[in-house]
Amino acid sequence: MSDTLPDRLSVDPRSPYYQEALLARGVGIRFNGTEKTNVEEYCVSEGWVRVSVGKAVDRRGMPLTLKLKGTVEPYFRDEPA
Repeated sequence: MSDTLPDRLSVDPRSPYYQEALLARGVGIRFNGTEKTNVEEYCVSEGWVRVSVGKAVDRRGMPLTLKLKGTVEPYFRDEPA
């Protein structure tokens, strides 16, 4: 597995940007210099993250999200051995 993260990644298994192997390894997101733990999807080249809003869900049971624009810095939480 490579040590570079994709430009776009999602935690939703229905998304074409979902990659289970990378998510299992642990991906962290710094957004505008602040650690975010509620990121559902990100895109580095377009400069946005989609974050869940509290415990609210839509009628299909999926979390409600907000799209925030700014500087996105993804990283691996663990270092490869």
